[in-house]
Amino acid sequence: MSDTKKYLVGIFNDDDVLLHAVKNVRKAGFKITDCFTPFPVHGLEHEMGLKGTSLHTAGFFFGLTGLIVSLGMITFINAFDYPTIFGGKPYWGLLAYVPICFEHTVLYAAVGMTVAFYYLCNLYPGKQPKIVDERTTDDMFAMTFEMDGSQDTDAIADLLKKEGAVEVYQKEI
Repeated sequence: MSDTKKYLVGIFNDDDVLLHAVKNVRKAGFKITDCFTPFPVHGLEHEMGLKGTSLHTAGFFFGLTGLIVSLGMITFINAFDYPTIFGGKPYWGLLAYVPICFEHTVLYAAVGMTVAFYYLCNLYPGKQPKIVDERTTDDMFAMTFEMDGSQDTDAIADLLKKEGAVEVYQKEI
């Protein structure tokens, strides 16, 4: 079974033209699969109707995990594994452990969010990138449509050309 898919690709040479085209293509009722740009285009995610990221929520839970692990580790070490009384202070003096807990929370949140980011972006070692058009890494912009047979390819191609696409073609990736 082949895992290649057919895409209709519209190539643009200006980010403002792409942004305007995305808006009008969505108004026409066509579903855009993705847009590829050589640099971040402000407002493109809004025009594409993409949902917000859940990375900040993952960061909160990774940080909370780090806080719980550090408190658990401190409690275990000071109260059970190696209990030592220094100057009559209690085994579990929370104020003394705030810096350790803070650093552990930040470490877990940072590492966890980095791993989550790579997972959400499908960026992991050994992953072969699916590059739609090499020119999108330099100076061109692409709007893609996954073609599963239910879309009107000619209508989408005509609309892309009308909206300023300099090139429209089909590609299997």
